[in-house]
Amino acid sequence: MQAKNKNQATDADVPTFIEALEDPQQKQDSLALLTMMEEITAEPARMWGPGIIGFGRYHYRYESGREGDFMRVGFSPRKGKLALYIIPGFEPFSAILQKLGKHSTGKSCLYIKSLSAVDQQALKELLHASVLEMERRYPRQ
Repeated sequence: MQAKNKNQATDADVPTFIEALEDPQQKQDSLALLTMMEEITAEPARMWGPGIIGFGRYHYRYESGREGDFMRVGFSPRKGKLALYIIPGFEPFSAILQKLGKHSTGKSCLYIKSLSAVDQQALKELLHASVLEMERRYPRQ
């Protein structure tokens, strides 16, 4: 039997989740990211699992046969940092990352301390490029 993805889309309320954040800076940054990502994706925000705010949806199928749905882009306010989900990874975006400012990356996660610690235009450029790459790889049905 195929295991279910840990982070599924839920009906939890995004504004309620953001309002419950204890750190005022994370609350402010989350509201700004919410607006930024809604504008870039033209998609409404939706909770994925208990702590990820995602935008859009795509269906994937691996060669192993595993398949599922996930957000096209999103973010999660975590203790001491923001995690932004750049699903295609970072290889195609190295030039943009050089302009971004202080950050670190995982496979598909961009970690920043706060929005004020990075170049906002570079971040918007990265998010837009990521959404376009997802559209190329997984066209909307």
